[in-house]
Amino acid sequence: MDCPLDCEYLIESRRHDKPSGIDVADLPNRDIQVTESMLDRQKPLLLYLSGAMIRTAMETPGLVDWDMREALDALIRTYRTLQSGVLYESRPTNPLAAVVYEAVQQAVPEFRKLEQDQLGMTRTRDADVLAMLVFLQHFELDRNNGRKRSRAFIQTLGSFYIEMMPPQEPERGSSLVVP
Repeated sequence: MDCPLDCEYLIESRRHDKPSGIDVADLPNRDIQVTESMLDRQKPLLLYLSGAMIRTAMETPGLVDWDMREALDALIRTYRTLQSGVLYESRPTNPLAAVVYEAVQQAVPEFRKLEQDQLGMTRTRDADVLAMLVFLQHFELDRNNGRKRSRAFIQTLGSFYIEMMPPQEPERGSSLVVP
């Protein structure tokens, strides 16, 4: 089976999953407002963070949605403390969640460096990163089907990431044919 994010039959079965039925009032971190205009403005950051998470999920055997949830929770706690001026990392104890946590923590300065190289300055604040992490957390809560070994969120995030990427021009190779 060559399915990049999951087996075809699992992907098909997700179409029949019951909606999570999560109530907006039960969402964590509701005090952090994530608006559509913010998502539009921060789309490059969101794609970069999502890409780091997807690459990590694909490279880490056994990683499931619950590991992603734990990593996002720890990242949000870390960025919340940064808002108060204190640097305190809330690293997850779960080793798989810690791998995702570390990948996202590395992605943020990489993104800021790319931004610096392209714009000559960094516009991304810690509050922007926190808002995108909260969006991803809410997205995970909505997509997680409650099964212990589920990768429904990972698969959905992967498709979301692929759809949102700008199309790339195909490489032009030489038209010379060598026998």
